[in-house]
Amino acid sequence: MVPQAVDPRVPDSPLDRHAQALRLFGERVRAVADNQWDAPTPCTEWSVRDLVNHVTAEQLWIPPLVAEGRTVEELADAFSGDVLGTDPVDAWDRASVAAHAAFNTPGALDRTVRLSYGPALGSAYCSELTVDCAVHAWDLSRAIGADDRLPDGLVEFAIKEVMPYADGLAASGMFAAPLEVPQGANAQTRLLGLLGRDG
Repeated sequence: MVPQAVDPRVPDSPLDRHAQALRLFGERVRAVADNQWDAPTPCTEWSVRDLVNHVTAEQLWIPPLVAEGRTVEELADAFSGDVLGTDPVDAWDRASVAAHAAFNTPGALDRTVRLSYGPALGSAYCSELTVDCAVHAWDLSRAIGADDRLPDGLVEFAIKEVMPYADGLAASGMFAAPLEVPQGANAQTRLLGLLGRDG
């Protein structure tokens, strides 16, 4: 399991929030009923299994990129296709534990990681995947009928991460266009609106 506390010196650190997002997503993966893996999700092209597969694969990239210093080009399609096998929960658990351990390696957040879009600090990569994992936890919650409220601290962290590049997210092709949200909307609704989701 992902550790409960990671870096007591820095409250609200990327490592703390990454651990929190992993725990939340893992709770939702464990809540998927046997007959829900093919159910639709707010990510219109993905079933529940597709969504869990995507987030699990993202965690699998982290150890080689962060801890081993490898590149996306070197890894090629190592984590494409189905990574869940016959036991999605076990696949998620293994991937999430290894991913968090890689980010928690001394110096990992300060080193440069070579990603598909160019070099980035490990801390930035950690924050990016924290947001992705948190928002997909909302998607998964909606898909299976679970509680879709995200922790306040995680939402605020995600908003701070997303705001600087929110305008370009839709252009990336990975997110729907931002939605207008009512004046006075809560933080979770604002975050989801930035990412093209109707919360």
